[in-house]
Amino acid sequence: MLNRTVFFVSDGTGITAETFGNSILAQFAAKPRHVRRPFIDTIDKAWQVIKEIEDTAAREGARPIVFITLVDDEVRRIINGSQKGLVLDMFRTFVEPLEVEFGIKSNHRVGRFSDVAKSQEYNDRIEAINFSLAHDDGQSARNLAQADVILVGVSRCGKTPTSLYLAMQHGIKAANYPLIPDDFERDRIPDSLAPHKRKCFGLSIDPDRLSQVRNERRPGSKYAAIENCRYEVNAAEAMMKREGIAWLSSTHKSIEEIATTILRDIRPDRLIY
Repeated sequence: MLNRTVFFVSDGTGITAETFGNSILAQFAAKPRHVRRPFIDTIDKAWQVIKEIEDTAAREGARPIVFITLVDDEVRRIINGSQKGLVLDMFRTFVEPLEVEFGIKSNHRVGRFSDVAKSQEYNDRIEAINFSLAHDDGQSARNLAQADVILVGVSRCGKTPTSLYLAMQHGIKAANYPLIPDDFERDRIPDSLAPHKRKCFGLSIDPDRLSQVRNERRPGSKYAAIENCRYEVNAAEAMMKREGIAWLSSTHKSIEEIATTILRDIRPDRLIY
């Protein structure tokens, strides 16, 4: 597997093919080379991909793995006809059986982003992204009543990427607010958060990992010192326990796992749509 290539071929962005394909590949202890080929929506482009697959197979001496999400029948036929790659057709695997089950034909729409201007879900996501950017790292305490969730925790524990993921993937208006030594000295959460405590969710992190992350930003500083990191993490966890704020450690969890936990605990309605 060290010299294997995986292609993600789509007539849209390729995000669906890559997300699904990576979920499957994660079951194997391997790190193949990834090649995404989006917007393969013509016969000429399809033959270009076939040529690339064949060249890769010849170079590596093994069949590339090819995940495809293609709705055009002729383009699909060309890619599926590859003699040099192992083609895994997600539409043939899933859409065709569902057509039989539902008794209707699929609309063969290209990509999940078609007609986005007409999609309320898409507009909600844009609004959520703007909200999360405006309320990143405690920049603003205005309009916190509009937030779906407010992430709290020490600096560099993963609040910003989690907030943006919640906004981009789920349309969640997520603010995030850093807990700092002044808060620990006062022994309470910031006054601006107190009225919204039920919306708060805490992130923590292993102090050694926090020190490593902070040293990449400010090497050799007190901010990154392991003793300071231990103090801040312990004080933040103690504060969240006293305030009744649910929290989890981001040390060994992906953003996807953290976000799903937050949705389950704060906005379970967003898991049903």
